[in-house]
Amino acid sequence: MTVVPLADAGPTCGGKAHGLAVLMRAGLPVPDGFVVVDPADDPAEIAAHLGRLRGPAVAVRSSGLAEDSAAASFAGQLETVLGARSPAEVLTAIRRCAASAGSDRVRGYRSRLGLDDEDAVSVIVQELVAADRAGVLFTRDPRTGADAVVINASWGLGESVVSGAVAPDEAVVTAPADTVRVVVGAKQTRLDLTADGLARTPVPPTDRTRPCLTPDEVHRLVALGRRCAELAGRPQDVEWAIDGDRIWLLQSRPITTLGGPVGRALASPLVTGAPGGSGRATGPARLVRSVDDFARVQPGDVLVCRTTDPAWTPLFRLAAAVVTESGGVLSHAAIVAREFGLPAVVGADQAMAKLTDGTPITVDGFAGTITEGSH
Repeated sequence: MTVVPLADAGPTCGGKAHGLAVLMRAGLPVPDGFVVVDPADDPAEIAAHLGRLRGPAVAVRSSGLAEDSAAASFAGQLETVLGARSPAEVLTAIRRCAASAGSDRVRGYRSRLGLDDEDAVSVIVQELVAADRAGVLFTRDPRTGADAVVINASWGLGESVVSGAVAPDEAVVTAPADTVRVVVGAKQTRLDLTADGLARTPVPPTDRTRPCLTPDEVHRLVALGRRCAELAGRPQDVEWAIDGDRIWLLQSRPITTLGGPVGRALASPLVTGAPGGSGRATGPARLVRSVDDFARVQPGDVLVCRTTDPAWTPLFRLAAAVVTESGGVLSHAAIVAREFGLPAVVGADQAMAKLTDGTPITVDGFAGTITEGSH
């Protein structure tokens, strides 16, 4: 087993690890960790490296050579394990992350993007930030390509944002004047690190209706995001977390797709949501409530669901467009939809109730609308 301190990770440690190492060497706030380059069963070595980290729990994440690259984000495709504590738990998590590189969904993702198979990946073990607020930041607007920083944020750990489990707050900071526009999302639940592990709980009503970031925190995040982009030399997709008053950077990778100018919006939408980008498409609405409905999805259908997880990626290879009731424009589902060239509307409240299975609909991923019929 070869183990490399995260700050020393080079390109051979995979895209995610190398990206974080660049930030660490530049003095940016990144939780400490290490990279297991060739995972093997060595509990004693894992225990020794864990002993050098702070905090009660770690995040275990994959770092493949093609992952987090300019061509492919692999957003949510490989396994991530949050909250592992003991050496045995961490070793199990490392095996799980490494094995996920050979999963059917990862092979399907690679096939869709024309990438060769890669079964061996490095694995990052990193201090888990017990976040009060967390989310994702893009240093360019992925929907339009505009020179604007887009932030999706919610309470607790960032898993709620990237998985699309909640409708997050969205802050858009537009250059050159850095004008700020904030849309408050519902933020229905939160995921937190507790003494007993991870716990998902309802967000109190008063916290659902107020922004989870202060104006100062928005501007601090923008500054950090722009510094990440400066170091990388290209627009970046940054995951971040706030613990108390401190902002931590958890990821910095290239933005893989940027949209273009927004066209004319269609009139009289049945449902509206957040525009996910990638144009406009028409097809029969296919309401999918669980994996039991997967077999009903046919090529050219519009996938309509409450939210998605990585296991649903094979459906993206069939769908003409994607509509989710929850999630934001920077969620993993939205990122993968843009990479696949699929129009997407996320955070489309009541879409499952308002749309009828089998009815032709048009999804406008630029405007964030779903209209009846073809256009």
